[in-house]
Amino acid sequence: MVIEQIYTSCLSQASYFIASNGESAVIDPIRDIDIYIKKAKKMKSKIKYVFQTHFHADFVSGHLNLSKKTNAPVVYGPNADPKYDCIISNDNKTFNLGDLKIKLIHTPGHTLESSSYLLIDSNNNPHSIFTGDTLFLGDVGIPDVAQRYEGISKEKLAEMLFDSINNKIKPLDDNIIVYPGHGAGSACGKNMMKETVDTLANQKKVNYSLNGKFSKNDFVIELVKDLPEPPAYFPQNVKLNREGYRGSDEILNDNLKNLTADYVFDKIKSGNVVVLDTRKPSDYCNEHIPDSIFIGLSGRFAPWVGEILKDINQEIILIVENAKEQEAITRLSRVGFDNCIGYLDSGIESWKSAGYSTEKIRTIDPGQFVNEFSPNSQIIDVREKSELVNGKFKFSKNIPLSKIDSNKKLDKNMTSFVYCAGGYRSVIACSILKRNKLKKLINVESGFSGIKKLI
Repeated sequence: MVIEQIYTSCLSQASYFIASNGESAVIDPIRDIDIYIKKAKKMKSKIKYVFQTHFHADFVSGHLNLSKKTNAPVVYGPNADPKYDCIISNDNKTFNLGDLKIKLIHTPGHTLESSSYLLIDSNNNPHSIFTGDTLFLGDVGIPDVAQRYEGISKEKLAEMLFDSINNKIKPLDDNIIVYPGHGAGSACGKNMMKETVDTLANQKKVNYSLNGKFSKNDFVIELVKDLPEPPAYFPQNVKLNREGYRGSDEILNDNLKNLTADYVFDKIKSGNVVVLDTRKPSDYCNEHIPDSIFIGLSGRFAPWVGEILKDINQEIILIVENAKEQEAITRLSRVGFDNCIGYLDSGIESWKSAGYSTEKIRTIDPGQFVNEFSPNSQIIDVREKSELVNGKFKFSKNIPLSKIDSNKKLDKNMTSFVYCAGGYRSVIACSILKRNKLKKLINVESGFSGIKKLI
């Protein structure tokens, strides 16, 4: 028996490859599916099933691509309504896989079709459970309001989730292993553990949905409290996962085009394109194309693209480090942004060689910030509200990065110092604020983690 967790850090997402006696299955694959096909080939194993825990909102799954290339059927639980051929399984249906069995357990609450998969070993003993977005480590999946179920409130979904966890997962043997669909950083939960594998026994101690800390009513209140609106791209990803999408190979072939500086300049003048700079934060601050948006590949690139750009049909031109264009296009496609029209050939150097101007953003270290700021300046903290428990700078104004573009209360003429936790999100914020015509922007590198040492 082989169980491999394939963890995609950018998405904080876990997919799974399970193999036994020449047969294998994949649970919740990401869109670029070569990793699963290569594993199966290396093990001389035939992929027999592609199991989906639910219609994902935060990424485009690779289930359709993988099914097409391997002839393995896609499996969903009850209440799923995809627009393509697949197996809609009943609750407690068992699938044979080599010497193993995989039992579908319908666990609605995150979504109506949400299901978990119980792996039963060759001795007919429960071994592990793949919980998707139903049960995380230390947390649970929030009611998926991205799907907007008619006549079903978030409170009703929370009630279903409580019942699913306590009536279907909690009674299972303490020794089974819990494999969740996401880890810390995902927008599908509120406060997940950093670990991505645990025993059910430990979760029964530390997870508030399992340890008896809350009654059903109190659990519902806690879960829906301060529930954020889903990012705009979430419903669009649900639609792709439910209705279908183009293959990742086709997307890469269409989008991997090198563009001249003159072409990029003309597209910018047309006003319909976003120039997305994916280089290091320091490179962007040193020089960048006017009005370009920074979202670096070095961080949570794809989710921030979704949060900031919102519309998956937005035309994008990439500015990338050498040989990073394929990675950028692949990671964009993971969240459904398939309309990249190419990348600037030779990057900023070709832009300057063609005679076009660049701009910069002043960056200072925390020591300079502490010495330079004044109560008359605008100090913008772009961390999430939940991060403020770690402290904050006393004169700062908290505007989470996801809200920065819509904030109308900032003075465009004041000197503005911008910081986040570590220095990545602040550069994204500066690029947006610069497009919004704030004139005196200063990025604080190292963010609050650096500032905190000095105050």
